[in-house]
Amino acid sequence: MGARKRVRLSAGLVALSLVVSGCNGFTSGDAAPVAKRGVVKLAVNPWVGYEANAAVVAYLLEHELHYEVEKKALAEDVSWQGFETGDVDLIMENWGHEDLKDKYIRDKKVATEVGFTGNKGVIGWYVPKWMVEAYPAILNWRGLNRHTDLFKTPESGGKGQLLDGDPTFVTNDESLVRNLGLNYKVVYSGSEEATIKAALEAAEKRKPLLFYFYEPQWLHSKAEFVRIGLPTHEDGCDVNTETVACGYPEYILDKIMRIEFARKNPDVYELVENFSWSNAEQNEVAGYIANDGMKPEEAAEKWVKENRRTWEIWLSQNS
Repeated sequence: MGARKRVRLSAGLVALSLVVSGCNGFTSGDAAPVAKRGVVKLAVNPWVGYEANAAVVAYLLEHELHYEVEKKALAEDVSWQGFETGDVDLIMENWGHEDLKDKYIRDKKVATEVGFTGNKGVIGWYVPKWMVEAYPAILNWRGLNRHTDLFKTPESGGKGQLLDGDPTFVTNDESLVRNLGLNYKVVYSGSEEATIKAALEAAEKRKPLLFYFYEPQWLHSKAEFVRIGLPTHEDGCDVNTETVACGYPEYILDKIMRIEFARKNPDVYELVENFSWSNAEQNEVAGYIANDGMKPEEAAEKWVKENRRTWEIWLSQNS
């Protein structure tokens, strides 16, 4: 992904708004109820890592900046449409989408980039580690056709199965399979949860599985999986999704905000801009949600209480 110049709010606007609104000094321990300043419409895309980001920022918006947060469960592309209609103010974890940036940031000018999340995103094809040890050829895509029979399922129609997740996720897999000449069929599990269930079963019961997945994700702390070598990604190799024959780029994940909302709510802009954490921190909160049965709000509260030094910087860095 090439570097792009972000639309920035003026320092004077931020400073003036902070003085007028008196946002400095709010803490979660305020004794008296504080009137809500407004509503933040936060898109929540369907994977638990995103949900972790959204939960922590929503908690701070509600308890430190005293906004009401309206969470909206939306697919990635639908979230971007909300910037134009006013139905979405914030996307907390964007994976590339240069086409949508061109449309909504550079052409329509209804959204702006708000810095990076601190997470590095990787998309690829994975197998359980035991499979690479038993069948070393599958470590590279060129060896997959030698072992098609291992991956056949009733859903794959006599071909090997490549299990993808939610069909709305970023994926070129159907084109990759076709253009690399692989005797495989993409089968969609329908959700991140279903893919994780299949992956854990494959690791624990030594069942063959080739699946689309990504990092950061808490699954990698539960079992060992190996990413298959795909053709090296080069700039422009995936512009035409019909002819793409290269692997996925590494994504520097970022945040996107509706520009009119950003101008009117500079304290929210500053919090979101300053928000940055590691893959391990995201996986920790995601694990609370996915493994420990916590609601997102409970997971966020636990993390916030245990990591005050981290998030206080997000609130005070540009105050």
